[in-house]
Formats: sequence, C-alpha cells, structure tokens
Amino acid sequence: MRNLKTQLVLAGVLLFSVSCLQAQKITVKSGSLEFLKGETALNVEYTYDNLTVGKGTEQAYTDKKVAEYNAKEAGKGDKWLEAWKGDRSKRFEPKFEELINKQITDRKFALKVGKNPDAKYTLVLKTTGMEPGWNVGVMRAPAWISTEAQFVETKDHSKELAVVEILKAPGRDAMGYDFDVGYRLQEGYAKTGKELGAFLSKKALK
Repeated sequence: MRNLKTQLVLAGVLLFSVSCLQAQKITVKSGSLEFLKGETALNVEYTYDNLTVGKGTEQAYTDKKVAEYNAKEAGKGDKWLEAWKGDRSKRFEPKFEELINKQITDRKFALKVGKNPDAKYTLVLKTTGMEPGWNVGVMRAPAWISTEAQFVETKDHSKELAVVEILKAPGRDAMGYDFDVGYRLQEGYAKTGKELGAFLSKKALK
C-alpha cells in the first residue's frame, strides 16, 4: 500500500512538472499594434462563442456535468451551471483586467484597460478553448485557456486592427490548492492578462 501511494505521489509530481514546462504561446496573427502607442484608455469586451471545453463543445461538457450532478442530488447540476456561467463576469473577466493593468502600470505606461466605452479602440477577448483540469490531491492536471485578443475600432467593430493569439495559458495554484475548477480557470485568465499586458508594453506602448 505504501509503495502504491508513493507511486501515485511521484506520478502526480511528474505530471505537474511536465505541465509546468508547457508555457503559453503568444503571437500576433494579423495587423499591427502600433495604433496603441500614446493611448490612455482601451475598452474591453468578452465573447465565448463557439468555445470548446476539453475535447468537445461547451454545450456537451455542461450537459454532461449537469446530468451527473443532478443524478447525485436534485438541483445540484442546475446550481453548478449557474456558477459555471457566472464565473465569467464574477471571476474570469475581473482577474484578466486586474493582471493586464498591473503589467502595464508596473512598466509606467498610462494605458488603462477596462469598461471604457468612450475609448477609441476596443479589445475583444474571445475565449476559444479551455481545459478545466482536475486536482485530487496526490495527482493533478492544470487547467488552461486559449484566447484571441481582437483589437477593433470601438465605433465600428468591423474595422479590425490586429489579432493576438494566446494559446494554453495555464491555470493552476503553485501551492496545489486549486481544487475548484472556477479557481483554476480564473488563474488561466490571470496568466493571460499578465502575458498580454507584458506583450503590449514591450511591442506597442514603448
């Protein structure tokens, strides 16, 4: 029994270590970010259209989870779905804005990213895919999110200026206490904000 536990712990550590080596990739897919230089405000909007979760659609994932939870306890799945949807505005989006602004402010730039409808430009953050991950104590698989940051004119979203892709930003707690899926995904948005803020500061603002 002790050998089995040791093997499980080692497997968990190995899996986590390998996952940590898989850094997110950030690239400019189209356009140029030069238009941001000198701007002090950037509006931000979010979209989750055609989102994939794990290896399938979001609808397939949530349908399965709701059915599983409701089978265990009536109404539990419906509450889970409400929390799943609510995490976007309550946890994911605020964390993204907090971290992108921190990176920009720390580098002494004046750009402020947030709900700025009067700003000339808008960042539309589209979540294209996510892996919820799991954590059962001795073993875990980090979550991740993939996004596209589409930069458009606020008054005419059809006028696209640039698209930046951020692939597989990891969502995890370094101490291993990320048992809640919402928290894991929240950390993915934090990482996305952090990396995008640093990228904009280096490539567009200075």
